Amino acid sequence: MATLAEQLVKSLQALGVTHVFGIPGGPSIPYLEAMRSHGIEFVLVANEQSAGMMADVFGRLTGVPGVCHATFGPGATNLATGVGGALLDRSPLIAFTTEVKDADIARRVQMNIDHQALYRPITKWTTRLSGKNFGETIAQAFQITTSEMPGPVHIGLPSDIDGEVLAANSVVKTFAKNCLPLPGQSLLAETAKLLEKAKKPILAVGLTAARRGLHPFIRKFVNGNNIPILLTPMAKGIVPETHPCYAGVIFHAQSDLVAPVYREADLVIGIGYDSIEFNYESWMPNVPLIHIDTEPVDITTEYDVACEIVGDPAAALDYLNSLQLPAYNWDLEAIQANKEKLFQALMPYTGAFTPSDLIAVLQETLPADGIITADVGAHLHLLGQLWKSNEPNRFIMTNGWSTMGFGIPSAIGAKLCRPTSPVACITGDGGFLMNCGELMTARRLGINVVVIVLCDRNLSLIEVKQGWKKVAQYGTDLYEGEYFAADRFLGVPVLTVHDESEMKASLQTAFSVTGPVIIEAFIDGSIYKNLITRSYK
Repeated sequence: MATLAEQLVKSLQALGVTHVFGIPGGPSIPYLEAMRSHGIEFVLVANEQSAGMMADVFGRLTGVPGVCHATFGPGATNLATGVGGALLDRSPLIAFTTEVKDADIARRVQMNIDHQALYRPITKWTTRLSGKNFGETIAQAFQITTSEMPGPVHIGLPSDIDGEVLAANSVVKTFAKNCLPLPGQSLLAETAKLLEKAKKPILAVGLTAARRGLHPFIRKFVNGNNIPILLTPMAKGIVPETHPCYAGVIFHAQSDLVAPVYREADLVIGIGYDSIEFNYESWMPNVPLIHIDTEPVDITTEYDVACEIVGDPAAALDYLNSLQLPAYNWDLEAIQANKEKLFQALMPYTGAFTPSDLIAVLQETLPADGIITADVGAHLHLLGQLWKSNEPNRFIMTNGWSTMGFGIPSAIGAKLCRPTSPVACITGDGGFLMNCGELMTARRLGINVVVIVLCDRNLSLIEVKQGWKKVAQYGTDLYEGEYFAADRFLGVPVLTVHDESEMKASLQTAFSVTGPVIIEAFIDGSIYKNLITRSYK
């Protein structure tokens, strides 16, 4: 016999959970004690929003649902932002919140809101736990959060259930795993006919391909058929940017220089293409589409969905790799030349220290197994195109939810998942302000994350968009003078850089120490307005 709190923690441990992120309240104490006793690390964060983001990254990198916890009312509402990110960025996550006991649900009592109503729009499932439904609820939560598409589940913990006594065999050790259906032979045959008929097909590969580990299948198909490949930002690393068929990232900086390639296409093959990142119709020429994914296609009716394969994309790719397809009419040398033009445009020489210069130095310094996390802002549009990734999941960002403040918490989550890999975060000075308190978390944990703050004193992406609309810059100035007035912030060392040589030296120092380091980089952000483009077609 054991308490519900103990059995819950034992169940999480049995199912592969190693960390829980959050901020406790009084009713959380029995769960904290159970975590302490049974070897699950509780990571105290500065803001519950960050707990959701860290759990999100844990789920992405391990495949085991990330777990986060918050208390009543404001704890639950703070946590919701991070949980919503996991929904739209497709990460398995389980969020626990303390809730009022059953007898108080309908009463006007302190901090009482309907948590299920709050979480229903931003989760795959929300429920309340009890001793009677304990095993069924936990098993179902793990099944739902990991099944296609992965996403968060919310479980309310009534404040009076932690001490309920459960049977010793109530620990949940397994859960049912959903298998994707195999593609039908008729659809595969139709796909083959379309590929045999095409003269200039092109691949568009997205988020689903990265999270399902489809890169070996895709690389084999590209290598065997010399088909140009486009990536969404969250699919970076599916093929390296040096690959002769790589044509660029859609929907990030200088996308108008990527467009000449896909404009020539007479067939688009979308593989794991999740429209949550960027709609097909926002860039795709009006040609037939083959959509291969775990979910049905999301596209307007004026486009010709010639074939749709919904199920196990690995099985579909196995079939495609067995085909003997005709030689296509692509000029790969021209694609390479266009790619060189793209990367040259992303590195304009201005005589000043630009975000492009900084990214180039970081690219040279960060080892091959290094991980970069990117906050939301103008710099993300540049990074999404310019940063080179040899493998998936080494460039971590949010695109479906696009929350400013994502960079620092995600870096901490990544470092806890991959303790031997160097981890750097690039954030703007606006994004930094949102979750900078998590530097204290990193300091307390003693983990080395390097946080690079791009200082140009304003919300650059909004400023660029104000320019597009031909209105005055207003509401975007962040501060005057210095950002950091000392060589430490919350006890974390601050290194200041103004050029490439200082950046290189500071990175070498930052990665060699124990604990977090801030690099305050004073950059000229004026290049953004010429690099962030709106033209995709």
